[in-house]
Amino acid sequence: MSFLVALAVVTLAQAAQDQPADNMNILRDKIKADKKLLIAENLGLTEAESRAFWPIYDEYQKELAGLNQRLGKMIQSYANEYNANTMTDDKAKSLMTEALSIEEAETALKKKYMEKLSGAIQAMKAARYLQMESKIRALIRFDMAANIPLVQ
Repeated sequence: MSFLVALAVVTLAQAAQDQPADNMNILRDKIKADKKLLIAENLGLTEAESRAFWPIYDEYQKELAGLNQRLGKMIQSYANEYNANTMTDDKAKSLMTEALSIEEAETALKKKYMEKLSGAIQAMKAARYLQMESKIRALIRFDMAANIPLVQ
């Protein structure tokens, strides 16, 4: 997998934060298309595998988007507390609980889709796909870690 392409996905997502809503939607669609192309180029699916894989991929992305929304809300909540200097122990505990819950949900989602993918395509290709998803998410997490300040 090309890390430069994955990094471009992260960079585009970051640039989208400063854009008006219409541009944000355009960038979001471009990122989705680029990610799909990256996955297609690296999986080497046969025609039959493609017919089985892409509907599962779309389902996974839809569920992953829900987790991303939860993560975004949690980060926004943290930013509000941080910027207002109103963080308390109870709020910090609540935010940590939500962050861990999101991580657990993501792991459960991967397990769920590993089963679905293994029934649709070769197990090695299913594993490669989930590795690619993990690497992309790791890049995003790295970017978040670099930009989200520690609790004060």
